[in-house]
Amino acid sequence: MIRSRGQVLLARAGFALFGAASFAACAPAAQSPESPAPVAAASGGSCTFTNPVARGADPWVEFRDGFYYMAQGKNPGEGQRSSIWVFRSRKLTDPMRDSVQVWTSPETGWNQTHIWAPEIRFVDGRWYIYYAGGRPGPQDAPFIYQRAGVLRAAGNDPRGAWEDLGALDTGGDLATRADDVWAIDFTVHRLNGQLYGFWSGWDNNTPVARTPQFIYVARMSNPSTISGPRVRISSPTESWERRVDPTDGLDLNEGPQVLEHNGHAFVIYSTRESWTRAYRLGQLRLTGTDPLQPSSWTKSGPVFAEANEVYGPGHNGFTKSPDGTEDWIIYHAKVDTGPNWNRVIRAQRFTWRADGSPDFGQPVASGVALPVPSGEPCTQ
Repeated sequence: MIRSRGQVLLARAGFALFGAASFAACAPAAQSPESPAPVAAASGGSCTFTNPVARGADPWVEFRDGFYYMAQGKNPGEGQRSSIWVFRSRKLTDPMRDSVQVWTSPETGWNQTHIWAPEIRFVDGRWYIYYAGGRPGPQDAPFIYQRAGVLRAAGNDPRGAWEDLGALDTGGDLATRADDVWAIDFTVHRLNGQLYGFWSGWDNNTPVARTPQFIYVARMSNPSTISGPRVRISSPTESWERRVDPTDGLDLNEGPQVLEHNGHAFVIYSTRESWTRAYRLGQLRLTGTDPLQPSSWTKSGPVFAEANEVYGPGHNGFTKSPDGTEDWIIYHAKVDTGPNWNRVIRAQRFTWRADGSPDFGQPVASGVALPVPSGEPCTQ
C-alpha cells in the first residue's frame, strides 16, 4: 500500500521510476498488459523454465479444464478509467497469454479507481473476481477509501461478460452497512464445509494514511455475501513483521491465502511494506477447531523471504501442476532493492514437512533452469 510519506511522494510523481500506466496490485505496479517472451525450453529431453515468468504483481491462478486463469488490474492514471483483465494459458510458467478485458470501472462510485489485486476464483459452479477499489482520496492520503468488491461471470466463460455485485460487507453493521471498513486482498475458502472470506483491513476508517493493516475472517452465506461479523486473526506484532523504517513505515499484514494439506489448514500472508526488499511471507496455522476464534490460529515466520537476489517476495497464490501431482507457489518480487513497486511474477515448486506444514524453501534466483510443472507442455 502507498500510505507512508515517502510512498505518497512516489504516487504524486506518477511512478516515474518505472512508468505510469500500470497493472494494479496492493499498491500500483507499473507494467503493460503483455506477457513477456516465453521462458520454457527443452533441455536434455525435458522442459525447463526460468524466473521471472511474467510482469505484474499479486498473482493468483485458478486451474480449470486444462487452463490457468489469472486476473490483473490496470490503472492508466488520473482521468482514465481502470479495468480488469483475464489471462488464460496452458502453462503456469507463461501465465499472461490470451488476454481479454472483462470489466471497466464506473466513472463515479465507490470503485471508480485504484483497482488492486483482482483474484479470479471458481466457487460453487460460478466464476468470481474479488478485488479492491476506491474513490480518490486527498493528495496526502490517496487510498483511504479502498473497499473490497466482487464481480460474477454472467455465464460459464470467464472471458465473457461479467456483472458487478458491489462491495462486500467488511464492516461491523451487516444490516445497514453504514460502517463498511477499509478492506483489500479479499479471498474465499471453504473449511469443513463452511465458506469463509479472508482479507486485509483496517480496524476503523480513518483519514490518516499510515494505518496498520490486519488479517480478518468472516463467515459467508454464498460467494458474494458476508453473513457474520469479522474477526481479527492476525496483527503485525512480531519483530519480523514490523515496519522497516520506524519513522516512515507501516506495520501491515495483507494478501492472505488459505492452504490445506492432509487435514492441516494454513493462512499464508504477506507482511512488512510491499515497496521494500523486506516484504515476506508469514504463516498462521489452524491449531484449534473454530476459524472464527483468534486463539485457533498459531503464527510463525517468516516462512519465505529475500534470498538469492530475489527481493521482497510476497503476495502469492497456490496451485497444482497440470497433472495434479505437484504443489506450486506463484508470487511477486521486486526487481531491485529500491523503494518502489517494480515487480515481476515468479513460480516454483514447494513441498511439505513431516508436521504437515508447507516448506517453501528459498526464492530461486533469476535465470536458474527449473523443471516445468509436471504435465505442462513445452509449447502452448
